[in-house]
Amino acid sequence: MTPRTLEPKPRVGDSEKMTVNLGVVDLGQVDLLVQEGFYSNRSDLVRTAVRNLLAQHGDTLRQTVARRTLTLGLQHLRRADLERAVAAGERLRVQVVGLARIDDDVTPELARDAIESVSVLGAFHASAAVRRALADRTV
Repeated sequence: MTPRTLEPKPRVGDSEKMTVNLGVVDLGQVDLLVQEGFYSNRSDLVRTAVRNLLAQHGDTLRQTVARRTLTLGLQHLRRADLERAVAAGERLRVQVVGLARIDDDVTPELARDAIESVSVLGAFHASAAVRRALADRTV
């Protein structure tokens, strides 16, 4: 299985909650912009600010993803993918910026046999048993 570089496409349900602590002056300015109608709410302002900063650093992010052979976006590992890797004698290095998802029908044993390491900047969705089985391989 060769890592692919994808443009991330956020979809409903593919988001994670993040907490941001701001000083009272910054928070007041955020509330003022919301009150003046520039943004619909605080979260809208924060999402817009983060996207603008990511766009500003887009070249650096693309170069880093290419240099480190990371998957950008979603890497979805199905049972058949892992079984193919094991049959071919391959060990997968899951390196994702975004979301790494392992299907629920993947057993902990299959995950350990097929996956050498897991490094996710973003979110990692897998059953609790698979997460435990890969805990010592998660960086």
